[in-house]
Amino acid sequence: MSSQAAHATLLIPGPIEFHDDVLNSMAHHSESHVGAAFVNVFGETLSMLRKLFIATAPTDQPLVVSGSGTLGWDFVAANLIKPGEDALVLHTGYFADSFADCISTYGGVPTQLKAPVGSRPSIPEIKAALQEKNYKVITITHVDTSTGVLSDIQAIAAAVKEVSPSTLVVVDGVCSVGCEEIQFTNWGIDVVLTASQKAIGVPAGLCIMMMSGRAMDAFNNRGVAPGSYFASFKNWIPIMQNYEAKKPSYFATPSPQLIRALHTSLSQFTNDMEGRFKQHKKVSVEVVKARIEAMGLKQLASEPEARANGMTAIYLPEGITAAELLPKLLAKGVIFAGGLHRECAPKYFRFGHMGVSVTDGGLGHIEKALNALEESIKECKKN
Repeated sequence: MSSQAAHATLLIPGPIEFHDDVLNSMAHHSESHVGAAFVNVFGETLSMLRKLFIATAPTDQPLVVSGSGTLGWDFVAANLIKPGEDALVLHTGYFADSFADCISTYGGVPTQLKAPVGSRPSIPEIKAALQEKNYKVITITHVDTSTGVLSDIQAIAAAVKEVSPSTLVVVDGVCSVGCEEIQFTNWGIDVVLTASQKAIGVPAGLCIMMMSGRAMDAFNNRGVAPGSYFASFKNWIPIMQNYEAKKPSYFATPSPQLIRALHTSLSQFTNDMEGRFKQHKKVSVEVVKARIEAMGLKQLASEPEARANGMTAIYLPEGITAAELLPKLLAKGVIFAGGLHRECAPKYFRFGHMGVSVTDGGLGHIEKALNALEESIKECKKN
């Protein structure tokens, strides 16, 4: 049982519910960000990120900077794409549009390969698109938080290697890291960017990334300065390398409390990563999605293999609106999220099932949410 104060169970696709030990880490007393104790914790945290991403090459480079997952887009656009260079953006929902906007802001030229709502571009479509231009990067939203669509990163990376091996493979893993397996080095990924507040299970405020040696070479050989000062690999990579080597370093002030919380969470992760991935898949497929189907509800993600394991986007029943359903859920102590995709936002809602709500069955979060959903729909239909 949790020792946290009584509150409605937060089951949106992030921020998620947090483990007591993680929240207790946030209560650590103030300390110097260049003091030996903190430097040691930060160094261990960066090393544990290598395990989380299954990044095994010595040239792979972790990075943790204060900011949201969106900052990861800026790092990619400012450091890896020069003005005028092309980027292929695979579109599975709202966040591909935003990533494309960020690339344009820094002078890159995004081309979106779009799929209908609830689906994803096919491998043949991706291969054909890669043959049209010399793309500097391809960006993939691993799980689009607006639709719950899961992309097959391994298959896409293999296709890129076959058709356009010079193209850097960039993964937006904000809603996937921690609940979907990513084998960074083995799959040939060049960048994964994510945030702390979703399946990683740490309060919002950290941008977390892993870059390959190939990505670092692309940055070092770009020939022009990065388009950002704060989001500059030139300014941050030496800091990360020093911290991982347990040497104090400074460019901008990190958050010691958030880093300590991340250290706690990653310590839990690395004890049984494989088991954690299996548990998320089991709960998603055998509990959440099975129960939703039994209620006669339809998911946005149209194909089973394209359905995320950490969240589910669900069409509202005929005649019921989110404005009717969500307050009834809240009255039962459950918080879901409304729709987000521009084409169909009023037609669906989103159920986040990741992190401690999945790994600690004793909390009863998932069963509570499903019971509340079933009861709330019945109440809406009576009215």
